[in-house]
Amino acid sequence: MKASLLALLLATAALAAEPPREMHGSGDGFATPGVALAWAVQRGASEAAATVIVRVATDPAIFPWMSVVGVDPFSKAELPRLAATKVDNVLDVQLPRAQFADYPNTEFRFYASEPDARAAAPSLVVFYHGVPDTAPEFTDSEMLHNYLIERMLRSKK
Repeated sequence: MKASLLALLLATAALAAEPPREMHGSGDGFATPGVALAWAVQRGASEAAATVIVRVATDPAIFPWMSVVGVDPFSKAELPRLAATKVDNVLDVQLPRAQFADYPNTEFRFYASEPDARAAAPSLVVFYHGVPDTAPEFTDSEMLHNYLIERMLRSKK
């Protein structure tokens, strides 16, 4: 009995220690079971005022929590961009484009539960190197919103 309990505890600990599944996002649209992302840029009066918008859709039964971190690929320093947040379905993440100069890599970290989010133990990490070249730029907010809806729908097919 003690041996089987010990084996169960060791197996549980091994599962808990497994690294998250990592996927490289490519292009302005991305989808995998439980997650879809669409990228666009809201142009501002100047380059410094431009904002990157990433629409994130999750299946809350799979990934009810997420966070976003900017990463310097050389020093591995991290810049929290969105603290662990509950996502009921869709969330727009707004990132100042200028921050991509110092922290060009972006990691979208998806968590299976609130305790996992609080422990910073993601089940899935989708990472990008910079803003995708294919992300369109808009000056009109309504056009940007409509594009993100359409792109999200195409990503899920």
